[in-house]
Amino acid sequence: MATGPAAMGRDQVPVSRETRDALVFGDALPGIQAYAQLLRTEGIPRGILGPREADRLWDRHLLNCAVVAPALATGASVADVGSGAGLPGVVLALIRPDLSVRLVEPLLRRAVFLEEAVEQLGLRGVEVVRSRAEDLHGRWTTDVVTARAVAPLTRLAAWCLPLVRPGGTLLALKGQRAQAELTAAAAGLPALGAATWSVQMYGEGLLDVATRVVRIDRSAGASMPSRPADPGGGREAVPPSRRRR
Repeated sequence: MATGPAAMGRDQVPVSRETRDALVFGDALPGIQAYAQLLRTEGIPRGILGPREADRLWDRHLLNCAVVAPALATGASVADVGSGAGLPGVVLALIRPDLSVRLVEPLLRRAVFLEEAVEQLGLRGVEVVRSRAEDLHGRWTTDVVTARAVAPLTRLAAWCLPLVRPGGTLLALKGQRAQAELTAAAAGLPALGAATWSVQMYGEGLLDVATRVVRIDRSAGASMPSRPADPGGGREAVPPSRRRR
């Protein structure tokens, strides 16, 4: 069973908030704090996050995403589908500057917010792609696709697995129904090229509620998806070439 950074055993005394944040975020903590401030001052007033999220940004959002960072290999390419406010994509990019991250978001106002966040946080190797995941099938694939609170797994797998390179991984951050969703979707996963799948826990011993992740590994021999006919409905209004230097 996977765990988060420097995770503690279940029988150990919980760490203080300061120690926990240092263990999870490390040197990225100032950047995470700047991102939290941006979410409060811009994200919530602009409707990128709900108004009730201000008081639970750290526990419900930032820490929930951050503990998944060890699941990604060094130098991996990542596509965060339905990125919204940048969760988990921006958090992972702040903690792991070795990653190359695409923030995939179809809604213009959210894509604009993500562009501003990338600029203000000085993130490198991060680009914003305004598109639905299914409109990107056949255009490119990536080592890892992440998704959080986007859709039930039965639909999410169909949208995201074609973006995962053969041998790559889909990491779907889920809540308490993670196992139930995986059970419901399992019968259709082999047809999408999935080889193995499981529910993994991250942050046990550090978080009050550990992060549940459905991990689906694509077969190394899976066929690459063909690019669908494009009737002009694909959207990529935010150029993917705008990498930070």
